Amino acid sequence: MKVVIVYRNESDHAREVIDYLRDFERQTGRTIATLDPDSKDGIDTCRAYDIVQYPTVMATSDDGHLLNTWVGTPLPTISEVSYYA
Repeated sequence: MKVVIVYRNESDHAREVIDYLRDFERQTGRTIATLDPDSKDGIDTCRAYDIVQYPTVMATSDDGHLLNTWVGTPLPTISEVSYYA
């Protein structure tokens, strides 16, 4: 399984996402991938999974099937996401 947070680094919610990523790694020892929605990969991913609001936390299976999403703030609890990471 794979977890990705889609967010813009230059936005109002960036600090909250950065703190969340740091806390997640500290508590679980795992990292979450990040994706800029304005990059080529980000545009393709947002179209494929119909992501239009940021930040979005997305959990997918290894073959790309969407398992769960959390949209906007507040961000999900670390325990909710750690199951998928």
